[in-house]
Amino acid sequence: MKKVIIFLVIIIGLFAALFFLNKAQNEEKVEGNPYGKDTLHPETAKQLDDPNYQNIILPDELDKKIESGEASTVYFYSPTCPHCVRTTPIVSPLSKEMGVDLVQYNLLEFEQGWDDYGIESTPTIVQYKDGKEVDRIVGYQEEPTFEAWFKQNSVE
Repeated sequence: MKKVIIFLVIIIGLFAALFFLNKAQNEEKVEGNPYGKDTLHPETAKQLDDPNYQNIILPDELDKKIESGEASTVYFYSPTCPHCVRTTPIVSPLSKEMGVDLVQYNLLEFEQGWDDYGIESTPTIVQYKDGKEVDRIVGYQEEPTFEAWFKQNSVE
Protein backbone atom coordinates (compact mmCIF):
# COMPACT_ATOMS: atom_id res chain seq x y z
CA MET A 1 0.00 0.00 0.00
CA LYS A 2 2.88 2.38 0.84
CA LYS A 3 4.43 1.71 -2.56
CA VAL A 4 1.20 2.63 -4.35
CA ILE A 5 0.93 5.88 -2.42
CA ILE A 6 4.58 6.76 -3.08
CA PHE A 7 4.09 5.89 -6.76
CA LEU A 8 0.98 8.14 -6.98
CA VAL A 9 2.77 11.03 -5.24
CA ILE A 10 5.66 10.74 -7.71
CA ILE A 11 3.30 10.70 -10.71
CA ILE A 12 1.32 13.67 -9.42
CA GLY A 13 4.57 15.52 -8.73
CA LEU A 14 5.82 14.85 -12.26
CA PHE A 15 2.57 16.09 -13.80
CA ALA A 16 2.66 19.23 -11.64
CA ALA A 17 6.28 19.88 -12.64
CA LEU A 18 5.44 19.43 -16.33
CA PHE A 19 2.44 21.75 -15.99
CA PHE A 20 4.47 24.54 -14.37
CA LEU A 21 7.37 24.11 -16.79
CA ASN A 22 5.03 24.30 -19.78
CA LYS A 23 3.25 27.32 -18.30
CA ALA A 24 6.57 29.10 -17.70
CA GLN A 25 7.70 28.41 -21.27
CA ASN A 26 4.43 29.75 -22.70
CA GLU A 27 4.60 32.87 -20.53
CA GLU A 28 8.16 33.51 -21.66
CA LYS A 29 7.18 33.06 -25.30
CA VAL A 30 4.24 35.49 -25.14
CA GLU A 31 6.13 38.15 -23.21
CA GLY A 32 6.12 41.39 -25.20
CA ASN A 33 3.69 40.00 -27.80
CA PRO A 34 1.98 42.36 -30.27
CA TYR A 35 -1.45 41.53 -28.81
CA GLY A 36 -0.79 43.32 -25.53
CA LYS A 37 -2.17 40.35 -23.59
CA ASP A 38 -0.65 38.33 -20.76
CA THR A 39 -1.93 35.03 -22.11
CA LEU A 40 -2.53 33.89 -25.66
CA HIS A 41 -4.29 30.93 -27.17
CA PRO A 42 -1.63 28.25 -27.90
CA GLU A 43 -2.30 28.46 -31.67
CA THR A 44 -1.70 32.23 -31.60
CA ALA A 45 1.49 31.72 -29.59
CA LYS A 46 2.75 29.32 -32.29
CA GLN A 47 2.43 32.11 -34.89
CA LEU A 48 4.37 34.78 -32.99
CA ASP A 49 7.60 34.13 -34.93
CA ASP A 50 5.95 33.31 -38.26
CA PRO A 51 6.85 36.02 -40.81
CA ASN A 52 3.35 35.75 -42.32
CA TYR A 53 1.77 37.00 -39.07
CA GLN A 54 3.72 40.16 -38.30
CA ASN A 55 1.28 42.93 -39.28
CA ILE A 56 -1.16 42.52 -36.38
CA ILE A 57 -3.72 45.23 -35.63
CA LEU A 58 -5.52 45.60 -32.31
CA PRO A 59 -9.23 46.40 -32.09
CA ASP A 60 -8.71 49.97 -30.82
CA GLU A 61 -6.19 50.71 -33.58
CA LEU A 62 -8.55 49.40 -36.25
CA ASP A 63 -11.46 51.40 -34.88
CA LYS A 64 -9.34 54.57 -34.99
CA LYS A 65 -8.28 53.89 -38.59
CA ILE A 66 -11.84 53.33 -39.73
CA GLU A 67 -13.26 56.30 -37.78
CA SER A 68 -10.58 58.62 -39.20
CA GLY A 69 -11.55 57.57 -42.73
CA GLU A 70 -8.12 56.11 -43.43
CA ALA A 71 -8.20 53.52 -46.20
CA SER A 72 -7.45 50.10 -44.71
CA THR A 73 -7.25 46.55 -45.94
CA VAL A 74 -7.98 44.16 -43.06
CA TYR A 75 -7.45 40.40 -42.99
CA PHE A 76 -9.76 38.82 -40.40
CA TYR A 77 -8.50 35.36 -39.51
CA SER A 78 -8.32 32.72 -36.82
CA PRO A 79 -5.21 30.64 -36.11
CA THR A 80 -7.46 27.57 -35.68
CA CYS A 81 -9.17 28.00 -39.06
CA PRO A 82 -7.80 25.51 -41.63
CA HIS A 83 -8.81 27.81 -44.51
CA CYS A 84 -6.88 30.68 -42.91
CA VAL A 85 -3.84 28.44 -42.49
CA ARG A 86 -3.97 27.84 -46.28
CA THR A 87 -4.79 31.47 -47.16
CA THR A 88 -2.23 33.37 -45.09
CA PRO A 89 0.84 32.04 -46.96
CA ILE A 90 -0.80 33.32 -50.15
CA VAL A 91 -2.13 36.74 -49.11
CA SER A 92 0.67 37.85 -46.78
CA PRO A 93 3.52 37.65 -49.33
CA LEU A 94 1.23 38.76 -52.17
CA SER A 95 0.13 41.89 -50.32
CA LYS A 96 3.76 42.81 -49.59
CA GLU A 97 4.71 42.22 -53.21
CA MET A 98 1.83 44.43 -54.38
CA GLY A 99 2.47 47.17 -51.82
CA VAL A 100 -0.80 46.57 -49.96
CA ASP A 101 -0.68 47.23 -46.21
CA LEU A 102 -2.69 44.19 -45.17
CA VAL A 103 -3.28 44.45 -41.42
CA GLN A 104 -4.21 41.24 -39.62
CA TYR A 105 -7.00 41.00 -37.05
CA ASN A 106 -6.94 37.81 -34.96
CA LEU A 107 -10.53 36.81 -34.22
CA LEU A 108 -9.43 34.08 -31.82
CA GLU A 109 -7.84 36.65 -29.51
CA PHE A 110 -10.40 39.40 -30.11
CA GLU A 111 -13.72 37.61 -30.51
CA GLN A 112 -15.72 40.85 -30.40
CA GLY A 113 -14.51 41.40 -33.97
CA TRP A 114 -17.04 38.88 -35.27
CA ASP A 115 -19.91 41.17 -34.30
CA ASP A 116 -18.11 44.52 -34.52
CA TYR A 117 -17.14 44.03 -38.18
CA GLY A 118 -19.90 41.68 -39.37
CA ILE A 119 -17.59 38.73 -39.96
CA GLU A 120 -19.47 35.50 -40.64
CA SER A 121 -16.58 33.21 -41.57
CA THR A 122 -12.83 33.20 -41.91
CA PRO A 123 -10.76 34.10 -43.73
CA THR A 124 -12.30 37.43 -44.69
CA ILE A 125 -10.48 40.42 -46.17
CA VAL A 126 -12.30 43.74 -45.98
CA GLN A 127 -11.47 47.05 -47.68
CA TYR A 128 -12.46 50.21 -45.81
CA LYS A 129 -12.44 53.69 -47.38
CA ASP A 130 -13.76 56.92 -45.90
CA GLY A 131 -14.88 55.10 -42.78
CA LYS A 132 -17.01 52.56 -44.62
CA GLU A 133 -16.64 49.04 -45.90
CA VAL A 134 -16.42 49.09 -49.69
CA ASP A 135 -15.65 45.46 -50.51
CA ARG A 136 -14.82 42.08 -49.01
CA ILE A 137 -13.59 38.70 -50.13
CA VAL A 138 -14.47 35.63 -48.08
CA GLY A 139 -12.98 32.16 -47.88
CA TYR A 140 -10.01 30.42 -49.39
CA GLN A 141 -9.23 31.49 -52.96
CA GLU A 142 -6.42 30.83 -55.39
CA GLU A 143 -3.66 33.45 -55.68
CA PRO A 144 -4.92 35.01 -58.97
CA THR A 145 -8.28 35.71 -57.32
CA PHE A 146 -6.64 37.51 -54.40
CA GLU A 147 -4.32 39.37 -56.76
CA ALA A 148 -7.27 40.64 -58.81
CA TRP A 149 -9.12 41.63 -55.63
CA PHE A 150 -6.10 43.57 -54.30
CA LYS A 151 -5.73 45.36 -57.66
CA GLN A 152 -9.43 46.27 -57.72
CA ASN A 153 -9.29 47.53 -54.12
CA SER A 154 -5.90 49.17 -54.09
CA VAL A 155 -5.60 52.30 -52.01
CA GLU A 156 -5.05 55.30 -54.24
